[in-house]
Amino acid sequence: MKAEGALAWVFLALAIVFELSGTVSMKLSHGLTRPWPSVLMFVFYGISFTSLSVALTSIKVGVAYAVWSGAGILLISLAGALFRRTADGLLPPVGDCDCSGDCWLEH
Repeated sequence: MKAEGALAWVFLALAIVFELSGTVSMKLSHGLTRPWPSVLMFVFYGISFTSLSVALTSIKVGVAYAVWSGAGILLISLAGALFRRTADGLLPPVGDCDCSGDCWLEH
């Protein structure tokens, strides 16, 4: 399937939402010890990467990754602030960033 124009951005938005859902499910799975959150994590990540691959038929990888990363960091930080009532402010503390710019968060 090839997504063109605005449809590609819709698929990218879906990829971001399902990636966020997968990350929340990962946290709720407690190290894959709870069955339903663990299953949902794999389902959500599968949908996320499928949506991303469709979006990449029209959006350049660098642009898509920048939007996905930025939106993902913002949304997961908001989710933590709203649902876990973290006292760290909007953005969680960043532990370490490697040379590619990926950051490992301390939580």
